[in-house]
Formats: sequence, C-alpha cells, structure tokens
Amino acid sequence: MSVINDDESILETMDIPGAQRKAAASTTSIDYTSNLDIYSKACRMRLSGIVCTIGPVSRAPETLLELIENGMNVARMNFSHGSHEYHGGTIANCREAARMYKEKHGVDPCLAIALDTKGPEIRTGLLEGDDGRKELELKAGATIKITTNDEYKEKCTADVLWLDYKNITKVLTPGKRIYIDDGLISVLATEIGEDFVVGKIENGGNLGSRKGCNLPGTDTDLPAVSEKDKSDLLFGVEQGVDMVFASFIRDADGVRQVREVLGEKGKNIQIVPKIENQQGVKNLDEIIACSEGLMVARGDMGIEIPTEKVFIAQKAMIAKCNRAGVPIICATQMLESMVKKPRPTRAEASDVANAVLDGADCVMLSGETAKGDYPAVCVRTMAKISREAEACVWNERFFEDIMRAEGKEYDHTVTTAISSVLASYKCRASAIVVLTTSGKTAHIVSKYRPLCPILAVTRFPQVARQMQLFRGITPMLYEPERAEPWTADIDNRVQFAVDFGKKNKFINPGDNVIVITGWKQGTGSSNTMRIIQVKYHGIA
Repeated sequence: MSVINDDESILETMDIPGAQRKAAASTTSIDYTSNLDIYSKACRMRLSGIVCTIGPVSRAPETLLELIENGMNVARMNFSHGSHEYHGGTIANCREAARMYKEKHGVDPCLAIALDTKGPEIRTGLLEGDDGRKELELKAGATIKITTNDEYKEKCTADVLWLDYKNITKVLTPGKRIYIDDGLISVLATEIGEDFVVGKIENGGNLGSRKGCNLPGTDTDLPAVSEKDKSDLLFGVEQGVDMVFASFIRDADGVRQVREVLGEKGKNIQIVPKIENQQGVKNLDEIIACSEGLMVARGDMGIEIPTEKVFIAQKAMIAKCNRAGVPIICATQMLESMVKKPRPTRAEASDVANAVLDGADCVMLSGETAKGDYPAVCVRTMAKISREAEACVWNERFFEDIMRAEGKEYDHTVTTAISSVLASYKCRASAIVVLTTSGKTAHIVSKYRPLCPILAVTRFPQVARQMQLFRGITPMLYEPERAEPWTADIDNRVQFAVDFGKKNKFINPGDNVIVITGWKQGTGSSNTMRIIQVKYHGIA
C-alpha cells in the first residue's frame, strides 16, 4: 500500500535473507519464531492499511498530503464532533490533497473517505449552575440517585444525576453497574424505581456536564441508528463517502437499519460495524455475514467487557473475519502516547505489530492524527511497524490453515484466486496483478494472504478506494480509454501495474508476476491465471 525507504535503519547491514525467508523454511511454529531475525529486511511494500482520524491539526490539504505520503489509506471523519459544514470542508480538503498527490507523484492515491457515526449513546444532564467549566466531586462510598425525571435535566447535583435513557429502569437490575465518563466513575445499582436507580459510588471522581455512560453486562434497547446518525448518514451519501463506520452495532438488524437509511443512492457505500459491547461480541457471526468490514473498537469495548478479556475478543474477531474474507480494522490507543511525544512506547509498538500478526487488515490512529503534535510522524511510525510485522507473518501456514478450515468446493473465481496465491509462493512472485471491475477477485486473493503485493487495476474510482480496507491490495485507478482489441487493453493494464512496481523497486527485470484476468469483459468472469517474467522493457 506504500513504499518505505530502508536507508534510515540504524542496524548494520548483514547477509541475512530478506522478508524473514529463513524463518519461512521452518516446519514448526517454535522453529519459525526462533528463526525470526532483526537483521532481515522487510519487503519494500507495506501490505496493511492505515486509517487516520482527521481533526483540527490535520485537516489542511498540505498536512493531509503529508499524511498520504507517509502511508494514510483511509481518512476517517468522526461525526461525534463537528458540524456538517466542518466535515464537508474536511472531505473537500482530503480530495484536494489526493489531487495534489497525483499531480506530484503521477499516480492516484485512491484515498478512501470514511464517515464514523456517533451512534446511540447515554449521557448525563447539565450540572446545576454550570457555566461550561463546573465540575462536581462524586465521593466513593456515597449514595447517588440516578433519575430520568426531566425536572433534573439541567439541575444535576452530587446527590441526583439525570440520564437521558428513559428505559434504564426496565433493563438495569440490582447488582449491575453504570460507568460514567469512560469508566472514571462507577456506580453499583442497589435499588430500581419507576423512574430512578439508587446506587453506591464505587469509584469517585470529578464529574462535568453531559458525560457519556456505559451499562456493561446490560442488554439495552437503544435504537441502532439515532436521529443524528440518520442526518449524518444522508449527509455522507450527498458527499459521496466510500464507507461508514457504524458505532455500537449490536446485531445484524443494526446493520440493516444503517443500510436502509443509506437507501438507493448510498447502496454502494460499505458498512463497517464497530463492535463495542457484549451484545456485539455475542452476535458477531450474524454481523460479519451482512457487513463489508468490521472494526475492533477497543475504547468502549474496554469498558463494556473486562479489560483483561479485550485481547481475547480482538483475536477471535480478527480470526473470524479472516476466515470469512471480511476486512477488519484494529482501533483505539494504538500509539496514544504519540499525541504528545515523537516516539511510541515499546508496548504501543508491540500492540500495533501484534494486531498485524493477529491478521488485522488495517490499523487505526485516532487522537494521534486528529489532535496530536506529530500526525505525520505517527503515520510513518505505524507504517514502519506494520511492515516489519507483515514480514513475520507465516503466510504459507495461514494459507494451509484456511484451506483446511474451509474444506469445500469453490467457484471458478475463488479457484483461480487460490491457485494464484499458491503459485505466488512457489515461484516467489514479486506481485499478483488483478484486473478487476467490482474488486471482488482482488478481495478473494487478499483473503488467502499472499506474501507479495496485490496490484488491483480498475477503471472505477470508488471500487479502487474501497479496496484500501483489504490486506495486501494496492488499488490502481486506470484512466486511459479502452484500447481495441480487448486483449490489447488487457496488456496495457498489466503493463501499467508492472511499471508501477518497477518505479517503486519491488518488481525488477527477471521477476515473476502472477496475472489474473477474465475470459470476457465485465464482472464475475475472472478465470485465467498466468505467470509472466518481467523484461527490462515490457512484459513477457
């Protein structure tokens, strides 16, 4: 997805096979891991995607251009903050930055635009006499009354706190907890009334107005799509966003509701549910079955389920998506310390690497690029860590595992894709070139995790941008008019991809390249795989 320069490494140069090829010759997992070597150079091309949240520090076109140059593939607009006018301006700036990149580098970056919904939420009311700065101290051990009586909506005190979730008394039971302000304050429910909950404050803290609340272990009946979400989604359709990150999706019906709001005009927008609570984890299979992607949203998830269980949810979700061929994003606090510092903690670097090793297609930056002091450095750091982790993935073992796990008959497109990945291992191909109309063939190739980049050539801009979610795919927008005859047009598109590889030095004369094409024009006809040897000029 992007090329990184190796010249900056502080390691001495050693005669060690690149891309952890020594480890790849192992026969057991313990031998494989023991043969990983810090002196083995990673491949030049990064395979996993980087999602960047765009905020005040990064929304200028010049800064966005710098983020693209350092590895940003998807620009995320967080609709929990900002007006439609603000986000409309940011989207326009992203498209201007993509145009600037194309003008500067001669290739379209195919930058995808993602709309992240606010989602259903529960909030406290206004503190009595609040001037925008007031805070109350809630003391551990004290008793507090939490009410839905609108008399207290703007009169919250340390004794009585208003919540905007009217049905809380119907779903909450004594012994369950209410977390306030990202879990800073926790209240144990002891008594449930008609319009109130009496609770004991377990963890105290300072409370401001309109703070978010979580009800871990409680199944809520909040709507999957709020009125604000509906307005935001329709705005996204107008703006032509490529994908929606749908917050707090709890079941397949939530995905269907988002799709209904997007309507006919937004039917091609990808829906990527964010799994953030126990209900979402329990209904994971049905959510995956009706989605174009998934996000491990570890922020709220770390409140809704025990912190020590979050990594289990992450690994299980990633594995299930890998098996289904659905792209998955790992998000939240990946390089959090870099909001204020130019280097990550060692634990953060390991967190990014482990997400990639687990099988995440993309990793995401939130506050690091939205409000941090070093947005471009964060993207560059994440790109470097991802690339090193990718080299340590035992792709061939993953391929064997998924083939054993599936054990079924395939149609001609899937069979061609599988054959191409296997051929890429056997002939050490430098790239797999896929000529695609809908992107589907490239998606399938990505599922089986080749070691080399997948250069997906398409004439359709949105198809190209949406392929940024998939591990290994470098989307390439081909804009010249169709050549006649059709076979000449195929050769031109293959040459376009090979020239890109040569320019970026991951395809060299004499290398093998796998090419997947169709037997006729249009979608659904990919059934031909061939191996070509690259010449100094042209292709074999």
